[in-house]
Amino acid sequence: MPKHSRRLLRGLGLLCVLALGATACGSDDDNSDQKAVGAADIQAALKKGGSVTVWAWEPTLKQVAADFEKKYPKVDINLVNAGTNNDQYKALQNAISAKKGVPDVAQIEYYALGQYALTKDVTDLKAYGAGKLADSYSPGPWNSVKSGDGVYGLPMDSGPMALFYNKKVFDKHRIAVPTTWDEYVEAARKLHKADPKAYITSDVGDAGLATSLLWQAGSHPYKVDGTKVGIDFTDAGAKKYTDAWQKLIDEKLLMPVVGWSDDWYKGLGDGTIATLPIGAWMPANFVSGVKDGSGDWRVAPLPQWTEGADTSSENGGSSLALPELGKNKELAYAFVEYANSGEGVQTRIKNGAFPATTKDLNSEAFQNTEFPYFGGQKANKVFAESAKNVPTDWKYLPYQVYANSIFNDTVGKAYVSGTKLSQGLADWQEASLQYGSDQGFTIDK
Repeated sequence: MPKHSRRLLRGLGLLCVLALGATACGSDDDNSDQKAVGAADIQAALKKGGSVTVWAWEPTLKQVAADFEKKYPKVDINLVNAGTNNDQYKALQNAISAKKGVPDVAQIEYYALGQYALTKDVTDLKAYGAGKLADSYSPGPWNSVKSGDGVYGLPMDSGPMALFYNKKVFDKHRIAVPTTWDEYVEAARKLHKADPKAYITSDVGDAGLATSLLWQAGSHPYKVDGTKVGIDFTDAGAKKYTDAWQKLIDEKLLMPVVGWSDDWYKGLGDGTIATLPIGAWMPANFVSGVKDGSGDWRVAPLPQWTEGADTSSENGGSSLALPELGKNKELAYAFVEYANSGEGVQTRIKNGAFPATTKDLNSEAFQNTEFPYFGGQKANKVFAESAKNVPTDWKYLPYQVYANSIFNDTVGKAYVSGTKLSQGLADWQEASLQYGSDQGFTIDK
């Protein structure tokens, strides 16, 4: 998972303006009736050997690649960091457009995968037997790699959400850990009154956080049916989110610092940022970036929109996909399955990754892992339970990368002006729909 918030990505160009209605804009070799590739075909490819170029920024893949090469000595894995998330997507699209230098495997985050699937720039892995792995993954990640009847990547990790909180700060001010978002708002008020320098969390407008909380609240803003899209931020779930978050904004209970900035790390370390609702991939970032907070922090279930509920959400996470113009497809798929479903999963867990595989999430060894940073807490129990409670009916736009890039130009105004959050969402909706129309999508009013 990237260690910073989503950045602007303009000019991606992978939606092929006004050309989406029929076959989108995949490669000249686009083949919707691809012949099935059996285990024997993959084993034959491994025996023959060859080279596989993998574009990914996720650090645990380095050891996975080395282990794979040791197991299959005739295969060479060329692991390339072409940039983190949006930087890589831009490089990938440039390579696809030029039909030159396209990797055989690419790391693509869940929120971005849909647009590559729509344009047929990534391979449907059902032909390679990926469909048989459906029950191997927790619902959120598996749903995120599917589009229509196709499977366009294998989940690499998962981001079930939890509430990271500074126990030392909560204990000092005798604040109970909130179990609902209403309690969270009350805790924010109590904390800031007790210490005007302390805030319940930081937020200046984050599309990833907003969509994750909407997801948890039961909102279904995005309607997607092929190239037909609709957006509606006025349902009951969205109102739950805007009602609560508007109070935090109006009462200035959110620290106005950008996530992943130096000030953000400082706030987490000195206790002036007291909680962080975020994905389960976060612990390693606490250990490496918030050393001063070691022993102070704990993990709790995500607060609920309805008292007594147990609904969670996903925040972040990536797949490994096969670009359609890549080579050595059998070898590429073999590596992806090894890394994301096979022996490589344990290697990645040992190096700090959070798995998407249910077998590993539910294993006694995984759930009983003690985190010294969190005072010896078995935090994986919280994360694994969260993963079970993610609704599977969430959808992203097939151009979510662009939509997220304009979040601060629209919704972000609610944090710095008199614009209401609900109006900011309405503006985001209008701008996102306009973009979709400009790109040739059919807009569902």
